[in-house]
Amino acid sequence: MDTARLESALRGAGLKATRGRVAVLEALTDHPHVDAETVFRTLIPALPGTSIQNVHNVLGDLTAAGLLRRIEPAGSPALYERRIGDNHHHVVCTGCGAVADIDCAVGHAPCLHPSDAGGFVIDTAEVTFWGLCPSCQERAARAQQS
Repeated sequence: MDTARLESALRGAGLKATRGRVAVLEALTDHPHVDAETVFRTLIPALPGTSIQNVHNVLGDLTAAGLLRRIEPAGSPALYERRIGDNHHHVVCTGCGAVADIDCAVGHAPCLHPSDAGGFVIDTAEVTFWGLCPSCQERAARAQQS
C-alpha cells in the first residue's frame, strides 16, 4: 500500500499521519503477525531515533483506531496484523511459532456460540488453531528417517 493511502487511512481514523505511524503500517503491510520488537527492529534503519516505547504507543493507537488487530496466541507476545474488517482466525505452528490466517467457514462474527452466554451479548469469538506448519512437518519427517 502506498504512503498516500496509509496517510489517508490514518486521517480517516482521526489520527495524525506521522512518519512513525506510517512506518509502522508499512512494516505490518510487509510483515503480518509480528510483535512490537520486530516492528521496532524493522523501523530502526528508517527512523533511528525511535524507541520501543514509541512503537508500543503507536501500535496501541493504531489498534484502538481500528487500523490494526492485536492477537495474543498463548505463550507468545502480542502480535499485530493489518487484516481487519473480516472474520478470520489464526493457526499457530507448535514447532516454530509461525502464524497464518485461516478464513472463517461461517464468514460472519461470531462464528461460535456458547451454550450459555451468562447474560453477555456475544459479538466476537477468537479461534486459534494449533498444529505443525509444512516446514516443521518436513523437518520432523527427516528427523524420523535419520
